[in-house]
Amino acid sequence: MAGLAQAGLLVVLLAAAWKPLGDWMARVYTDERHWRIERVLYRICRVDAATGQRWTTYAAGVLGFSFVSIVLLYVMQRLQFLLPLGFGRGTDGADTVSPAMAFNTAVSFVTNTNWQSYVPEQVLGHTVQMAGLTVQNVLSAAVGMAVAIALVRGFVATGSSNGSASSTGTGDAAEGRIGNFWVDLTRGVVRILLPIAAVAAVVLVATGVVQSLRSGFDVVGVDGARSTLPLAPAASQEAVKELGTNGGGIFNANSAHPFENPTPLSNLLEIFLLLVIPVALTRTFGVMVGRVRQGVVLLSVMSGLWVLFLALTWFAELHPNGPAPLAAGGALEGKEVRFGIPGSSLFAVSTTGTSTGAVNAAHDSLTGAGGGVALINMLLGEVAPGGVGSGLYGILVLAIIAVFLAGLMVGRTPEYLGKKLGRREITCAAVSILVMPAFVLLGAGCAIVLPGTADALGNDGAHGFSEVLYAWASAANNNGSAFAGLTVTGDFFQAGLGVAMLFGRFVPILAVLALAGSLAAQRRVPAGAGTLPTDGVLFAGLVGGTVVLVSALTFFPAMALGPIAEALS
Repeated sequence: MAGLAQAGLLVVLLAAAWKPLGDWMARVYTDERHWRIERVLYRICRVDAATGQRWTTYAAGVLGFSFVSIVLLYVMQRLQFLLPLGFGRGTDGADTVSPAMAFNTAVSFVTNTNWQSYVPEQVLGHTVQMAGLTVQNVLSAAVGMAVAIALVRGFVATGSSNGSASSTGTGDAAEGRIGNFWVDLTRGVVRILLPIAAVAAVVLVATGVVQSLRSGFDVVGVDGARSTLPLAPAASQEAVKELGTNGGGIFNANSAHPFENPTPLSNLLEIFLLLVIPVALTRTFGVMVGRVRQGVVLLSVMSGLWVLFLALTWFAELHPNGPAPLAAGGALEGKEVRFGIPGSSLFAVSTTGTSTGAVNAAHDSLTGAGGGVALINMLLGEVAPGGVGSGLYGILVLAIIAVFLAGLMVGRTPEYLGKKLGRREITCAAVSILVMPAFVLLGAGCAIVLPGTADALGNDGAHGFSEVLYAWASAANNNGSAFAGLTVTGDFFQAGLGVAMLFGRFVPILAVLALAGSLAAQRRVPAGAGTLPTDGVLFAGLVGGTVVLVSALTFFPAMALGPIAEALS
């Protein structure tokens, strides 16, 4: 009953925030006025905020900004011994982070993956944590939101070639214009992420999350042994780590650490933070296209999948195989007693459904079925409800595929929100959804068959395969969570997973922006007698079925070798 009450309260809080936050984000991205601090930033960076961009220019901004971010974060890690508050040491005891690990970490945080192959409180100092990782937690989330809004503008644009393009996408946009990346990035940071994160950090401190610049403090255990407990500016990073669906922790135990997540209240707040923006973006979409019910349909699909996976995970953890967990009344291994199975299941489903990657329990200790649900939640494309920005453009791409399939069934040219879906649009959508499976399956296959990589496995058999499959699914989906039994500090995993993060993030973004540009160049067509209604229950079922069908056809053989085999054993 306590678990049901916690889940019910979470739903109530999300429902209360859906309209005001969704409406606010819609105003943020359609406002023609610039705040004073924004004008100062534009002047410093020489940005023409009044000029809209075609998708190629918008994409160049995304890639260029992300490349510079990767380089800067890499350099900070390599030179952290020159920085103040540089308490960290590399895994080999050196003052710097090794090249392979620095590359992997830089790519991880810039791509909103936040995969960590090291013990952060030992390897990284406070300056790198704050000025490097926390900053990228904000910026990478803002990039995802900007891309999602650019796709929405593609649907909103009238395709008129008259007049200049608005930087926010309001009015008649010039042909193919989808907004201004630098304006969208700035507004996402200044008006949305930073204000909410600042308030959330203060609330987290009130619940007991630490916020300190000290390296640690000495304690004496009950056995008389002396040890040092590390401290860190955890609350500031924890807030934006969850709000931006990033997931990278400042402590190795992540949100299971009592300094990051001390109480059931803080646990509920963190789950709320990682869900609230992806959920509210469906309202933003509906408001911007002028039909709120369109956003409600997408939200219903996301919510239905989330509830289904939560029920499956909760049941699997309460009804495990084996005499020990059965005698304990559930699979309690790897879970914090202050959260229990309900709080751990709720966090696990929410974090794998939002490309967050934060954990408050050891996913490697989940039952075969429970771990399989967490894995399939990522392999669906993380659209339940998905990451900040990435969840919205991911579900929109799948909605386009669903409309296309429906059009094939009735022999009509598919249309969605007044835009025809031709070869170019479907090609972009197909590329967006096929990149992730390619890297997951190819990467997992190489990791299994290449000589020497088997030494990284903490387990053999089905569970060992699940560890490898989970790692590549987490990297290619920009999630960041892991089955902890896999050792990924070797160069193969550092480089391979880093490449998967890069392509898993930016190839879909390029495809989505190309799709947005193609849609923006089209004139809107009025709905006819043969137009598929996309604001009702039937379409919601069609989109949900498409999400499940695409994933099932792609990953069922691999799942059968890992989580399914383990659950049936």
